[in-house]
Amino acid sequence: MFDNLSQRLQSTLKRLRGEGRLTEENMREALREVRMALLEADVALPVVKDFIEHVRVKAAGQEVLASLTPGQALVKVVYDELVALMGAAGEKLNLAAHPPAVVLVAGLQGAGKTTTVAKLARFLREREKKSVMVASTDVYRPAAIDQLQKLAATVGAEFFPSRTDQKPVDIARLAVDEARKRVIDVVLIDSAGRLHIDAEMMQEIQAIHAAVQPVETLFVVDSMTGQDAVNTAKAFDEALPLTGVILTKTDGDARGGAALSIRQVTGKPIKFLGVGEKTDAIEAFHPDRVAARMLGMGDVLGLVEEAQRAVDQEKSREFAHKLTKGKGFDLEDFRDQMAQMEKMGGLASLMEKLPGMGQVPDAAKAQLGDKQVTQLVAIINSMTPQERRFPDTIRGSRKRRIAAGSGTQVQDVNRLLKQFDQMQKMMKRMGKGGMQRMLQGVKGRFPGFPG
Repeated sequence: MFDNLSQRLQSTLKRLRGEGRLTEENMREALREVRMALLEADVALPVVKDFIEHVRVKAAGQEVLASLTPGQALVKVVYDELVALMGAAGEKLNLAAHPPAVVLVAGLQGAGKTTTVAKLARFLREREKKSVMVASTDVYRPAAIDQLQKLAATVGAEFFPSRTDQKPVDIARLAVDEARKRVIDVVLIDSAGRLHIDAEMMQEIQAIHAAVQPVETLFVVDSMTGQDAVNTAKAFDEALPLTGVILTKTDGDARGGAALSIRQVTGKPIKFLGVGEKTDAIEAFHPDRVAARMLGMGDVLGLVEEAQRAVDQEKSREFAHKLTKGKGFDLEDFRDQMAQMEKMGGLASLMEKLPGMGQVPDAAKAQLGDKQVTQLVAIINSMTPQERRFPDTIRGSRKRRIAAGSGTQVQDVNRLLKQFDQMQKMMKRMGKGGMQRMLQGVKGRFPGFPG
């Protein structure tokens, strides 16, 4: 996410970190680089001008100039300004209403609106423990109603049936009435999208808004459209009292211009990021965490939250108990650990949240990609239970059989066995009290890390 912008900002600020002191010249050069990075990321020009001016004024202050490490002090200024630009603090959905709390979702066709409604339903059910009903008022595309019905079943949300011969306003009103009767906490209303903004579309969604009086009116927009995303959000906000924005497809957005411009241009907070195609691929938007990731500082808190949600706690306890008792770490355990990692969004998602990963060359990251993890799991699955428990027994003919069974080469099997051997040695050290020392080290580096 935001790879291009992140790399440019990190390389510029890294050069300044090495400077013994800040001068007008190296400061001017650094700010020019930051300005170019933001413009290339498709951040709105007025936003870029204000941002650079704020950084310049603060960087010229005594706190930075008097710092023993002025380069690092400047990084802090850039970080603080990025956070301020995106909204200072993450804003949650306001669901403090007598049930049902109505959430109206708007946006253009192709932004991923219907999928986002399903993701929100899952998010609210699993993380906020709310009962959720979804309804589609898109009577122009029968496929949209069918799609939402299927997605609702997938995420465990109630579906309010609608037909193409009904009026959108009537569907919305009936859905809210039904949810009230059944004491459902939240109703998510998916509205019709168009290929472009038109008067008819705006009148229709204004009528729905007036009929159901939503506590949240969210605008879903494709982050990859950059400046267009910002302009469209502004146009919708002029027609509807938007309460927030959801940026979709941010996993494919290497620039990040929309994320940095929307709050400043529309005055509306970004509330969620869509980070993939699966129904759990949605994140609450935290400006401080996004800014930290942009500057290569990682997102350790996000990583811990993800682990607490996705990891099988019982399996983890069993695994930790096994290690502390000094019992062997085998290939079954190795496979289980990789499966847990995939539940947390895969290796790519984990790497993005680790501090310093921006400095790792792309070639090295590619070698640690999710394809490699899938391949390792396939190789282990091609082994017999005995081979997984006793990898030392895997010799020439067995390696050939395992490679053929997993669709890989013998050298791939060799590489896995070598990696496993290294991990086994590390786990043995952890079993002798090393794990406790490692966790204490993590707590020392990251205040607030749960111990």
